[in-house]
Amino acid sequence: MTEEQTSVDLLGRFSPLDGLKPDNLAALARKVQVRELSPGQVLFNEGDTEKRTFYVVSGVLELLDQGNAVGTVEGGTDHARNPVAPVYPRRVTAKARDRVKFMSIDSDLLDVMLTWDQTGQYEVSELHGAEEEGGNEDWMTMLLQTKAFHKIPPANIQAIFMRMQQINYKAGDVIIKQGAEGDYFYVLTRGSALVTRETPLSKNGIKLAELHVGDTFGEEALISDAKRNATVTMENDGSVMRLGKDDFTKLLNEPMLEWVDRSQAESIIAQGGQWLDVRLPSEFENHHLDGAANIPLYFIRLKLSTLDEHTQYVVCCDTGRRSSAGAYILSERGFSAYVLRGGIESDAS
Repeated sequence: MTEEQTSVDLLGRFSPLDGLKPDNLAALARKVQVRELSPGQVLFNEGDTEKRTFYVVSGVLELLDQGNAVGTVEGGTDHARNPVAPVYPRRVTAKARDRVKFMSIDSDLLDVMLTWDQTGQYEVSELHGAEEEGGNEDWMTMLLQTKAFHKIPPANIQAIFMRMQQINYKAGDVIIKQGAEGDYFYVLTRGSALVTRETPLSKNGIKLAELHVGDTFGEEALISDAKRNATVTMENDGSVMRLGKDDFTKLLNEPMLEWVDRSQAESIIAQGGQWLDVRLPSEFENHHLDGAANIPLYFIRLKLSTLDEHTQYVVCCDTGRRSSAGAYILSERGFSAYVLRGGIESDAS
């Protein structure tokens, strides 16, 4: 299956994409590819529930109900301007009759972009101005594309972008310093940055991660009311957008977190979920819930690759403060995460 980048003109031929503001449509175009099906290949099956929005660009797609042909969608026709069989679960199977070119878009992303586009008064590129061609649109689209943003009301998304401030930095500038008070949430919009943590054995700091355009940081200290646990330094000239602590809490953190009590949490665990304890190893060894896995909060970003994206995680600590920070990070990365209200000593009844 081959892929080719879409153009704004191509996206604008389809509904409701033609209703997006020009710069928002351009941002979406950079995230969507035109793919190809060979004759006889299936695009989706009857009963499928994956939330993707499909458009036929060229060729003929045959629609089948229990193996019987019930219709076709031919690229370039008025019928093809609309999404193919948009109801979930799919009521038909879609199979290529000849060579078919099509586009596939995450339906949740499209819904968020359409809603925000239509409730906002500004186009993406008008918000604070882009320093480089496409720069602002890319980081904004990256945020909108994260599963976490699908949980946030559109009005909040508009307010987030409008209240963010742009700050420019030179190579070597420190954005946040380990041990400082948490005051802002950051999105890297240009350049790259290095995350380091000072330890008793390394005053220069141990490298934890490298940040690139669209990456977010600084949320742990805001959620847990703790000191900054790492230093972030620009590797080259660049810029960030930052959101103040109060706005972050109201607009981003609260809508994203899902709290559960002990009985709700145990029900999730009984259905295949996993306790995830984010306390220090010494705390965990002293006392923990049966079956819990231990990933300390300060390691959680580094250990994301060890987690199963299909597992529901109930994040816990002693009070709920550190676990709420951990659950935010997981949710932001697309994991299904809940916070145990009251911590591990909470009453199961």
